Amino acid sequence: MIDYKDIVVLLINGKDRQTLPFARAYHDLGCRVVTLNSSRLDNGFNTRYAHRKILDRKIKGDPEYLVEKTCSIVKTMKIDVVIGTSDETLELLSHHKEEIEKYSKVAVVDEGLFNLAYDKLNTLKICMDKGIPCPHTLFNITDADQINFRELTYPMVVKPRKSHGAIGFKRFDSAQALKCYLMANNENISDYVIQDYIPQTGIQYEVAMFLDNSNTVKTALCFTKNRWYPVTGGSSTLNITVEEPEIIANCSRLLREIGWRGCADIDLIYDPRDGIAKVMEINPRVSASVKILFQAGINIARQIIELAMEEEVSEYLEYDKGIRLRCIHTDLLWFIRSPDRFRSKPSWFNMKNTYDQIFAIDDPFPFLTFSIQGIMKRKQEIEKRK
Repeated sequence: MIDYKDIVVLLINGKDRQTLPFARAYHDLGCRVVTLNSSRLDNGFNTRYAHRKILDRKIKGDPEYLVEKTCSIVKTMKIDVVIGTSDETLELLSHHKEEIEKYSKVAVVDEGLFNLAYDKLNTLKICMDKGIPCPHTLFNITDADQINFRELTYPMVVKPRKSHGAIGFKRFDSAQALKCYLMANNENISDYVIQDYIPQTGIQYEVAMFLDNSNTVKTALCFTKNRWYPVTGGSSTLNITVEEPEIIANCSRLLREIGWRGCADIDLIYDPRDGIAKVMEINPRVSASVKILFQAGINIARQIIELAMEEEVSEYLEYDKGIRLRCIHTDLLWFIRSPDRFRSKPSWFNMKNTYDQIFAIDDPFPFLTFSIQGIMKRKQEIEKRK
């Protein structure tokens, strides 16, 4: 039995949205919470649920230094579990896992398994081999001359094998446009996913999962992504928990196929052409929308500690349906930009069972500082997605 009062948790991505629900959850369990931050505006620096807040401005935009700093912290402080929440950070943590675990547990899988899941092309190959619904994807392409552009069905999509939030996503409506782009990037063509475009007129789904060391599913929660920003394709701004047993079954099969352990998040898009939700990618981490799990009755923070300490992992296979999570900052941008602002379902003004990703009445200060950060980096985020 774990005595949580003896556990010290280090949340190393203090700027991330996930830091807030995790800090609260670990505080409520009785753990001591330490956050690592790059700015006094970071969520982890402003939440009242952190017992100690470390500030090092050099970690901003430098995940390699962030992991170096993490190594330094675990060598000099009592830290029981290190938790990262960004792709870049977790990729490096998996690489340095053996070194860090001389001093502290790290909530990340081994490097080989992490890279298997993080690479979209690997994921889609497994899906196609095992009959798990996904977009038709081209494999083993090392040169644009290997592609018969006239035989493809347009639109087609090209995107990086490793990315998030629609960064690098490009759509091509003709063979000529696709060929010109790939020929211009022929040297790096093996770094891309080339696949059918699924019309984004339907719903998008996300499945948050947790598996134990024996590959048993301990959490599987499905939610819809009803709005997203940028409106042409990006991160979700409103999510709603739903019951979709077939989608959960497909995602469970996918993660069991690769032998996954711990947290993972799977993105899917409903294809209106055949009525099937299709796997797009595995995110080998918790989503920025992880707060929806806590609001729906799943304590994934407890599961992370249990797995790290090699204890029996609590099971949360039932959850509350109809729970809504929005990020008012980006949802407001969606409202400004979307032609469907008054036709959205649910209505943009409907607040039933709705929680905000950042705001909490008993921990309000991060909402202010997150807003300031959002204004400061909005132009940068738009440029990344061009």
